[in-house]
Amino acid sequence: MKTINYKTKGTCSREINIVLDDNNIIQDVKILGGCAGNLAGISKILVGMDAAHVIERFEGVRCGAKSTSCPDQIAEALKGAI
Repeated sequence: MKTINYKTKGTCSREINIVLDDNNIIQDVKILGGCAGNLAGISKILVGMDAAHVIERFEGVRCGAKSTSCPDQIAEALKGAI
């Protein structure tokens, strides 16, 4: 198991904490700050997913006029871990 503690950049959320098993399957996700209900839902959906698959789907997602988003930041956190 490995734990990722990622400080977000350019989003309302402040930090993303992810636990991956030895096969890079997401075991837990906690997001501090941001849109509580949406991010709680995203966190639950991610549990059990392969990190590479999440990166593929979330990378490049934007929030309005921002150059990033919470999903994009999740992808960045995972890219740094695998």
